Amino acid sequence: MTSPTTSGKSRPGAEPVSAQADALAGDLRALVGKLRRRLREQSSAGDFTPSQLALLQRLERDGPATVSNLARAEGMRPQSMGTVVAALESAGLLTGAPDPADGRQTLWSLTEAFASRMRASRASRQDWLARTIDAQLSNAEQTELARAVALLQRLVQP
Repeated sequence: MTSPTTSGKSRPGAEPVSAQADALAGDLRALVGKLRRRLREQSSAGDFTPSQLALLQRLERDGPATVSNLARAEGMRPQSMGTVVAALESAGLLTGAPDPADGRQTLWSLTEAFASRMRASRASRQDWLARTIDAQLSNAEQTELARAVALLQRLVQP
């Protein structure tokens, strides 16, 4: 029997969590999803297909890579990834250079044009969020939000 302070919802073999923690987790997950959608609306990321966006984010995070490495990382066929790379190269967002380890392959990396576009997109999202916080939250609420952000940061630390 589950005690009134636990929801009983947990992974098999894990300790049950409190009903409050379970409700907070659901609310927070839904809220983060809404915030991500609102931030996405403020950026130009909608100009890319999901495959293009995944590739660009991977190169930004992990650095230059070959088509075969990108395809493996994204769970795609190399031919399909080659099509994605070609479209981004023709848009001036990727550039290729011979792989120093294997000159038969090309290492793809992001261009300065892409980096500039991402900086502008991030600045747009940052500006929207800052203006929204300033317009909708009092100084006391902004202080409370700062405390909540610190708590959220603790949640994602290893």
